[in-house]
Amino acid sequence: MAKQPKRMKAWTGDRNAVHTVEEAVKLVKANATAKFDESIEIAVNLGVDPRHADQQVRGVVSLPSGTGRDVRVAVIAKDAKAEEAKAAGAEVVGAEDLVERIQGGFMDFDRVIATPDMMALVGRLGKVLGPRGLMPNPRVGTVTPNVGQAVKDAKGGAIEFRVEKAGIVHAGIGKASFTEEALLINVRALVDALNKAKPSGAKGTYVKRISVSSTMGPGFKVDTGSIGV
Repeated sequence: MAKQPKRMKAWTGDRNAVHTVEEAVKLVKANATAKFDESIEIAVNLGVDPRHADQQVRGVVSLPSGTGRDVRVAVIAKDAKAEEAKAAGAEVVGAEDLVERIQGGFMDFDRVIATPDMMALVGRLGKVLGPRGLMPNPRVGTVTPNVGQAVKDAKGGAIEFRVEKAGIVHAGIGKASFTEEALLINVRALVDALNKAKPSGAKGTYVKRISVSSTMGPGFKVDTGSIGV
């Protein structure tokens, strides 16, 4: 039987118990002891079956405390809109040339934003960006004529969420270096956004289980009632 790493032996807190969101966040921070600033993540198990069109859950939320990471933004636009994107801080901006670069394997970005008039071009990238969850979509604000604001939102803490096949939404809610209050604000913002995105086909209990964890640390169960769901 493999030996348990020292880091795991040092973990504190009851991983089987259900904690208030405040207790869970405190425990996650206490166990984020890696030599780098670990990401703090949340997993929300929803009472939906994503195989059905009326039970899809997808959207975007601006985390009030930010994400703690630098988001590299690519914008597919031209002329004045391209200049607007550059002025807002987009790392990569282009039209046909950028589409060709992405088709050729260029993926040095975390978010793709496009103007509506570019969607005929962007459609060619479905097989490349779709599996990575990067395909621009008007439902989450990544297809918009207001590219400058979209770039600022992406860099300022806006994250996209989407339910996975097992009915779970995973999202980063900050870094271990964040204060407990900053993380709690982000947790509540995400859960509130999930509630607002509740699909018409969802039956019974919608938010079933929640857990929070850090990159290298254990996960802790959260009492959904402590977040008001």
